[in-house]
Amino acid sequence: MIQASISGAKPPTMSFELFPPKSDAQFATLQTTVDRLAAFRPEFFSVTYGAGGSTQDRSRSAVRHILDRRLPVAAHLTCAGASRDAVKETIAWFRRAGVAHFLALRGDPPGGLSERYAPHPDGFTDTADLVEALQQAGAAQVTVSAYPERHPQSPDWRTEIDVLKRKVDAGAVRAITQFFFDNDVFEAYVERVRSAGISIPIVPGIIPIHRFPSIRDFASRCGAAIPTDLARRFDGLDPASATHGLVAAAVAAEQVSDLMARGVDAFHIYTLNRSELPEAVCRIVGVAAETEKTACAA
Repeated sequence: MIQASISGAKPPTMSFELFPPKSDAQFATLQTTVDRLAAFRPEFFSVTYGAGGSTQDRSRSAVRHILDRRLPVAAHLTCAGASRDAVKETIAWFRRAGVAHFLALRGDPPGGLSERYAPHPDGFTDTADLVEALQQAGAAQVTVSAYPERHPQSPDWRTEIDVLKRKVDAGAVRAITQFFFDNDVFEAYVERVRSAGISIPIVPGIIPIHRFPSIRDFASRCGAAIPTDLARRFDGLDPASATHGLVAAAVAAEQVSDLMARGVDAFHIYTLNRSELPEAVCRIVGVAAETEKTACAA
């Protein structure tokens, strides 16, 4: 069972993930989200990566907006389906823009996770290869992904942990997990990682449930299990209702609080470019907005 918020605990460090907006209206929403969540002084914002064309341009625009706000940002970067030269050009653009923190990912095959991954003939072999290239390009820090319930294409746990170890050996300094809903699964995963001699921080990725039907479908594709008792809390709820939002905030805050009780002190929130639930979670677990801190100091 996920337990309630703990009193007296030091507020955790937060980071927030955004995705590139597809329209002017979505860009305005992203700007509002950044402005509201910046008040919680996150360690960084991360922006997911569009691998080509206008999608890549939107990723760059979102990163540029955060840089212009003088906020810390990590640019996602994938290598699937791209040549080394193309990826290096993208790295160079981000470096010229002032990005020093990257979230390195392999990326999915063109046909999705149902298709077997194969490197581009002239591309990077895997994420570890990409991490090395980022180090050579002068990245100050490289974060990578981790999978508490195994990557959907990973055949076994030995392979899963070996992949992470190679990324760390290449220079990764932090791993952020795929979202999950069972904290025991996360704790067991960290034990596996530590038993393998991997000591970098493993930061849990938390996704507030903005719309339960959508998250349920997304989780099934990612291999993330949804506990029965959690699903039951959303039974019969209209995703657009205020009650759904209240339950979602409580569920995410309870998950974070329980992980804090287990010693976790940093979290990465998948925002879906919306601020309401991430902001509620921060406030419930004791992360005060900057305006509140200023008022208290006065």
